[in-house]
Amino acid sequence: MISISNVSKGSIIRFKGEPHSIESLVHRTPGNLRAFYQANMKNLKTGRNVEYRFSASESVDLIVTERKQYQYLYPDGDDYVMMDTDTFDQINVPEVAIGSGSRFLKDGITVTIVFSDDGSILAVELPTFVEVEVVETSPASKDDRATSGTKPAVVETGAEISVPMFIQTGSIVRVDTRTGEYMERVKK
Repeated sequence: MISISNVSKGSIIRFKGEPHSIESLVHRTPGNLRAFYQANMKNLKTGRNVEYRFSASESVDLIVTERKQYQYLYPDGDDYVMMDTDTFDQINVPEVAIGSGSRFLKDGITVTIVFSDDGSILAVELPTFVEVEVVETSPASKDDRATSGTKPAVVETGAEISVPMFIQTGSIVRVDTRTGEYMERVKK
């Protein structure tokens, strides 16, 4: 147990019996009232976001974690099979541990898996940006390419994103895995 004042963004704590990742932690001192910490946390089992106020003197159970590099191999039902890049051992990772970024997993991508001290998987950290090929989008006319609108496109992983009008089928684009947002076209 450590004081909430010693916890920082990105730390993983045990809150109400389940692992939660600290997304933001703000110290507040409202007028004559007692100071507190406003925490935005993500439940790593359910993926839900939680807000909670900790008193400034409260202690929390910090989970000791280990991070390891794994390579994504293939989907297996609702799980994803990952391979340890050092030992070549394979493990199944549930989709909830990856979150919405799972729609950008492509063969051979390297991810970081966060394990708790008891060996269970707490989270999977994808690269912030991935490069994927656009496999389906409506063709743009000359007039469309001159305007600054967007259109839907399906990428090689099956995810649908919005891209600028000038993007064509076969283009390679960089996508933010956290938001699913188009960042730029990649030159071949």
